[in-house]
Amino acid sequence: MTNGLFQRIDSDHRDTVHFTFDGAHVDGLAEDTILAALLRQGTRIGNSEFDNAPRAGFCLMGSCQECILWDEGGRRLRACMVDIRDGMTLRSTPYAERAGNG
Repeated sequence: MTNGLFQRIDSDHRDTVHFTFDGAHVDGLAEDTILAALLRQGTRIGNSEFDNAPRAGFCLMGSCQECILWDEGGRRLRACMVDIRDGMTLRSTPYAERAGNG
């Protein structure tokens, strides 16, 4: 894994999971949250709706909505509260916005 925003402090050996975020293939560790997996890779999770600045989550405990992502079914997920699963397909914007319709 790359040297991202999160630095792992434990040395347990967990299975690697593979998922897709905004069309890019990403690896994480089983039992990590989506947000932890993305930040560990150095990936920003989107852009602020106010000033288009990069977002990376804020509270990391489900209180704010800075880590909202969308799954392949169009459901909103709080990335800090959902464990990453092998094969997930995630997006930083809803499908309608990506297509220029929203």
